[in-house]
Amino acid sequence: MITTKYKAILLAMLIGFSTFSMAKSAKTLDHDANMAINKFIDETKGGDQFLVNAKAFLVFPDIKEGGFFVGGKYGEGVLRHKRKTLGYYEIISASVGFQMGIQEYSMIIAFTSDAAIERFLNDDDEWDTDVDGKIAVAEWNSKEELDDVEFKDDMVAFIFDSNGLMGSFTMEGTKFKKINPK
Repeated sequence: MITTKYKAILLAMLIGFSTFSMAKSAKTLDHDANMAINKFIDETKGGDQFLVNAKAFLVFPDIKEGGFFVGGKYGEGVLRHKRKTLGYYEIISASVGFQMGIQEYSMIIAFTSDAAIERFLNDDDEWDTDVDGKIAVAEWNSKEELDDVEFKDDMVAFIFDSNGLMGSFTMEGTKFKKINPK
């Protein structure tokens, strides 16, 4: 009975997140992704060269996340190889646990191996990080250049341009799904 209540709340939150973001066109998504990439490059020493060397990267210019014991996040982004758009994706996540707050941020997920990008692209338009792979969140300080940092994982996420506050200790599942914006 309690589980049904939480599922209903979670569904309402995910619909709310997706309703705010789903109206974006391909042109708008590309523009927003370019702006996010420029901000990442401006704020991160060696960021441009890192993205050029990556096999591909996903850019989510605006991810919205919120929760109060039950939470979720949603965002739409662009898959790029060098500077060419390969497709459009959404990120959807649900979580349960001790959490409270709301935040917005940008995220770039860099694929550093051919195997990682192949796994991502060949998964029938939907990819679940809990099942298919692990994404390491990059840790570096602002004085280091990304050229000097060794990331041993196939996928590295960079979170930047964050607004708001979210504290959590949760169980979370995240899915990436290919979308076709107008």
